[in-house]
Amino acid sequence: MRPTTDLYDDYEDEVETCSVLFRDFGGRREFCGPVRTVKCLNDNSVFRELLNEPGNGGVIVVDGQGSTEKALMGDMLAAKGAANGWSGVIIHGVIRDSAEIAGIEIGVKALGTNPAKSIKEGKGEVDCPVEFGGVRFEPGAWVYCDADGVLVSPKDIA
Repeated sequence: MRPTTDLYDDYEDEVETCSVLFRDFGGRREFCGPVRTVKCLNDNSVFRELLNEPGNGGVIVVDGQGSTEKALMGDMLAAKGAANGWSGVIIHGVIRDSAEIAGIEIGVKALGTNPAKSIKEGKGEVDCPVEFGGVRFEPGAWVYCDADGVLVSPKDIA
């Protein structure tokens, strides 16, 4: 994958950058792919279901509404995502089991950590547009992630 800075320079008029200052947690620091989205608040039920599907190199963008109360992903879900072919996840919320997730071959960007597990009431939406950090993430768009941040494009540019 080309660096996000180079992609931005080449496609400045076509791409957007997310202004959220995410931390990197997964074993893969650079990742990209077509976007699937989840919108949920402290409940990872629908996110877990999506991770069970074949990822085909995609990236799940989770709008956890910036909540730091409950972790939306732990090591078991990260391992499941890697095994099912997801390139990575971007979580506008927190994770747990960060030491273990660091050894799993999946990209993980999140706000931080909290040991509290999520609730499981089956609430949330999949494949709906989500917005945070000044960017609207649409299912089917492409996202590129590395140490410099998150770049969103309506199509594959790498």
